[in-house]
Amino acid sequence: MKKKILSVISLITAPILILVLMTTINIINIPNIIYTNKDIAVSSMIPRGSTLSRIKDDQNKYQIKLLGVIPVKSLEVQKVKDLELYPGGNTIGVRVSTQGVLVVGYSEIEINNQKQESPGKLGGIELGDTILKINGEEVQNCQDLINIIKGCNESKISVEVLRDNENLIKEVELKKEGNGEYKLGLWIRDSTAGVGTMTFIDKESKKFGALGHPITDCDTNQPFLIKHGDILQSSIINLRRGEKGSPGELQGIFTNENEVNGKIKTNTQSGIFGTVKDVNILKNNSKPMKVGFRNEITEGKAKIITTIDEKGPKEYDIEIVKLLDQETPGPKSMVIKVTDPVLLEKTGGIVQGMSGSPIIQNEKIVGAVTHVLINKPDTGYGIYIEWMLKDAEIIK
Repeated sequence: MKKKILSVISLITAPILILVLMTTINIINIPNIIYTNKDIAVSSMIPRGSTLSRIKDDQNKYQIKLLGVIPVKSLEVQKVKDLELYPGGNTIGVRVSTQGVLVVGYSEIEINNQKQESPGKLGGIELGDTILKINGEEVQNCQDLINIIKGCNESKISVEVLRDNENLIKEVELKKEGNGEYKLGLWIRDSTAGVGTMTFIDKESKKFGALGHPITDCDTNQPFLIKHGDILQSSIINLRRGEKGSPGELQGIFTNENEVNGKIKTNTQSGIFGTVKDVNILKNNSKPMKVGFRNEITEGKAKIITTIDEKGPKEYDIEIVKLLDQETPGPKSMVIKVTDPVLLEKTGGIVQGMSGSPIIQNEKIVGAVTHVLINKPDTGYGIYIEWMLKDAEIIK
């Protein structure tokens, strides 16, 4: 009899415990700050089985309670009214120089006709590290590093590197090759350039956001630590259509490297940000659009504005397939699928170079295209616009 009672209790309590656990996980994944255009807090982001109530003596702080009883999480609701942005969709040239130099490979050295392992590698320098200083002397570019190593009088050097946002000191023992010069045995890079897509420009501050994901090194996949960067005029010269297993690509050129249209200030997980000289660089006669935060986005029909040829930015139909929970900024906020027959015919879906194309729903900018799925070129990811606005310092 007792076994039957325990069995019945287990059958009843197990689903409840699972529901409570899943609800708790969903609540934890809610960001600490929710942005909204509404006059009241929007409860659509709060899982069923929980309640949202304002904390006394604070207009912006709220508390989520599981089953309306157990406090689980506090959050802040930021009301952002009357924010309008010029939507992008036009291609831009991007040229950046790194702070320090990025380690992208190891190079063996030859001593007495025998190859030996890289001194830098033996000293603990890893691929993706950014070298900032050698023996206390600042390294600003590749030539600086070469000159410092050539000028070393001793084989042992102190190298300051940046790794995972932490400054580390590595002691490296240099070795001399046959020509008598010290060698560090590293391949390094201090700049990169390419073509991407502008997402938005704020008319008042002239701040911009683009790409929707960081600029990363092609060899190490590490984000560039930007010392300075420029936005340049660009033009699409070729389009490689995306196929399953082979992502497509927009190939472009800088049309005027001497005319800088904007300055890049930061390179973050949400894109690149800075200021432009003039909003007229968009050249698409666009009008300001309101912003739609995540509580306003729904799964279903939407559009993107993007450029795939010399005719400039155009709107194309997509579908927002799934909205993803994100507690911290990142380029994978939603799953999107291209449904526009014209875009599918020409590009196969999403191609490299389209990153940053604004996503529009209900006449509001809600996000930007960021990635394509290699095996499903019509499907990819988008980022919530609030992450980009935060890193652009348009909202707090």
